[in-house]
Amino acid sequence: MDTILEKKKGIRPKHVGIAAIVVLVIIFIVYLAFGDTGSSLKVEKDKITISEVVNDEFNDYISISGSVNPITTVYLDAYEGGRVMEILIEEGSMVKEGDVILKLENRDLYGQILGSENNLATKQNDLRQTQINFDSKRIAGQRTLLESEYQLKKAKRNYEQNESLYNEELIAREDYLQAKESYELSKKSYEVNKFQTEQDSLLSVTSIIELSRDLQRMKQTLSMEYERIDNLNVKASTDGQLGTLNAEIGKQIAKGQNIGQINVLTNFKIESTIDEHYIDRIKKGLSGTFDRDGTVYHLNIKKVYPDVKEGKFKIDMIFDDTKPENIRTGQSYYIKLQLGAPTEALLLPRGAFFQSTGGQWVYVVNSSGDLAIKRQVKIGKQNPQYYEIIEGLEPGEQVITSSYDNFGDTDKLLLN
Repeated sequence: MDTILEKKKGIRPKHVGIAAIVVLVIIFIVYLAFGDTGSSLKVEKDKITISEVVNDEFNDYISISGSVNPITTVYLDAYEGGRVMEILIEEGSMVKEGDVILKLENRDLYGQILGSENNLATKQNDLRQTQINFDSKRIAGQRTLLESEYQLKKAKRNYEQNESLYNEELIAREDYLQAKESYELSKKSYEVNKFQTEQDSLLSVTSIIELSRDLQRMKQTLSMEYERIDNLNVKASTDGQLGTLNAEIGKQIAKGQNIGQINVLTNFKIESTIDEHYIDRIKKGLSGTFDRDGTVYHLNIKKVYPDVKEGKFKIDMIFDDTKPENIRTGQSYYIKLQLGAPTEALLLPRGAFFQSTGGQWVYVVNSSGDLAIKRQVKIGKQNPQYYEIIEGLEPGEQVITSSYDNFGDTDKLLLN
């Protein structure tokens, strides 16, 4: 028969194990929900830079370097090609407008001018011969016309006499008709000779005018070729200092080739390049200053170039009033370029952290100084000393501003 087993009471070992597992699961869930799961890294405090956030005046400027250049540069181009025969003025010398800097030789041009001179002489001879022929023909035509006129008068007089005699029936009709026909023939011959003389005169005059025009054009062409000869002397087109001269004795220079430049030293400009980050804020007329031997000199932007090359764009600045007495082309100045008026702002000293974060977050040190936690921030303007903090930080807070390159993606730093 079956035996009734009594149920054991109390906590058994398996119950303890189950309870322990439940407790661990609960602890893990609570840790995930409320615990600090971020990564951490130990950092030696004396190897980092910690800066304080302050509320102070923000001076909106940037520091740029610029080089001195002449206010105007005039380029020397060869009007005519040729071989360099002589260099009269060396680089760096002061020149006056019209000074011959170098001389070229062009034998082809000499040949062209010789041909033009021969053509001009031939055309002059043709004109003289045409004038001689015209005068001879004109004289012959006048003689023929005079002879025709004489014959016409003679025939007219004979006709009139015979007509009178014929009316009085003193001569035969045949004599009268012969006189009349002779008169009419003389009249027509005179008209033909007169017309021929006028046409010959008109044709000769027209020919002479055309030849004269051709002769004048050839003289102008020859004059221009003489100017080309003069252009073989490369001259200074303005007063200034002769800069780079790309010419050597015996070197062949092509027509239109640039061979140098003249720097106009009546004034100077400062050329500088600026990071494209500031391209929307750099405008014509902005002012800048630099200190030289204890004197502050004032500049303003004359021109902003629109092209951006390798992340930078170019500007030209000119002096407001005075400039350094010892200013020279090629000198470098460090300029404080003012972008706007000073304003009250929350400031963080500049540091290498910006290259790692782009200004999007920083490590903020707690009040005890033993822990730094990553925090999102928003940075506005910047100058060579400070970043303008728009949001994310408060006055008096401490921020690590040295490089973050060795911290990786760590969320918090343990400082010791």
